[in-house]
Amino acid sequence: MWMMVMFDLPVTTKEERSRATKFRKYLMDEGFEMSQFSVYYRFIGAREKATPFVKRIKSEVPRYGVVSILFFTDKQFGDIITLRNCRPEKTPEQPSLFDLF
Repeated sequence: MWMMVMFDLPVTTKEERSRATKFRKYLMDEGFEMSQFSVYYRFIGAREKATPFVKRIKSEVPRYGVVSILFFTDKQFGDIITLRNCRPEKTPEQPSLFDLF
């Protein structure tokens, strides 16, 4: 199971930019990888393991803006087609157990 966090946060003022940057850094500290500037993903194993992540993310969401959390099975995530500079890019694979520890 994969978890994806997408967000659109205001960045008009210096304070808003700071909050958005803090949220991005928080996601990376939680083990998420950046797919696009405001799209991050992480392998979570089983769906049951998502609850603590969702609770922590909710506690870190800036007051204004939109944050969406999506879940994908390995198969669905593997079927994502990504084109970078008009060339297909390989979808990240599920990490091995060794990588998780």
